[in-house]
Amino acid sequence: MTTYKGINGFAVQSVATDPSPSDEGQVWYNNATYAFKLTSVTTAGTWAAGGNLNTARQELSGCGTQTAGLAFGGDPAPGTSTEAYNGTSWTAGGAMNSGRGNLAGCGTQTAALAFGGTPVSGQTELYNGTSWTSSPNSMNNASTQLGGAGTQTAALAFGGGPGGGPVTGGTESWNGTSWTALPASMNTARRLLSAAGLQTAALAFGGGPPNTTATESYNGTSWTTVNSMNTARRTAGGTGTQTAALGFGGYTTVNSAATELWNGTSWTSNPNNMTTARSSLGEAGTQTAGLAFGGYSGTLSTATEEFTGPGAATTQTITVT
Repeated sequence: MTTYKGINGFAVQSVATDPSPSDEGQVWYNNATYAFKLTSVTTAGTWAAGGNLNTARQELSGCGTQTAGLAFGGDPAPGTSTEAYNGTSWTAGGAMNSGRGNLAGCGTQTAALAFGGTPVSGQTELYNGTSWTSSPNSMNNASTQLGGAGTQTAALAFGGGPGGGPVTGGTESWNGTSWTALPASMNTARRLLSAAGLQTAALAFGGGPPNTTATESYNGTSWTTVNSMNTARRTAGGTGTQTAALGFGGYTTVNSAATELWNGTSWTSNPNNMTTARSSLGEAGTQTAGLAFGGYSGTLSTATEEFTGPGAATTQTITVT
């Protein structure tokens, strides 16, 4: 009779808690739950429900990770609400000094940066995990519905525009103290776009009007048009890096639940969509561990969803019959 030990040279380990991390194909017996378990790797990304926001809103911004996320700003007024996510639930944080929606943000849960927004603003605020501080130095060009990438001390702002005025492809950089208007302009001027990456390695995708699939990559000096998204949309969520980004939700001709992954060269449509189709939502995390929250789904939403990307290790229970 063939046995697991005979094949692998060792017996199945009996443990009280599941090992972490674990390797693909690793098998063990959890003697607390009386179950055999296996580590497998996902072939397609999946969305799962997380804890709801305390304040339903759209047009908000976010940053951080899936287990340490930050949500701030948004509509309805006053748009100053801040909430922190611990991987399970949201807790109210310090209120912003300037209430606004359609703002951009980047950084971490304890070192965040917020800039631009509606009412049309160039105001910049910094968050230390407890409270927001208004910077005396605003953006050179007040902008709303813009994209943002980077960290609290090295950020990039791009696209958007002055409210009802012209759409822009303008770009500004933040050094932790002040903004500098850059000569580099996006090839496709747009607002309501999504973003990922860092100050010198950013990615811009989607937006409008009209809705676009346009994707551009920034190298610290100039923008380059790269392969387009599969679905034209605006007000989508975006997170990750310049070479491993995640785009989700947004508005096509209706609220969308579609999810796409960027590998540095092209976009792939993920077969599993978000549970709640919505636009104007907030985002945090990475391509393999993303976070979507809030937005508009026909009504203002508190919904939070967590994305586990392809290639991520997951634990499965082996059913013995």
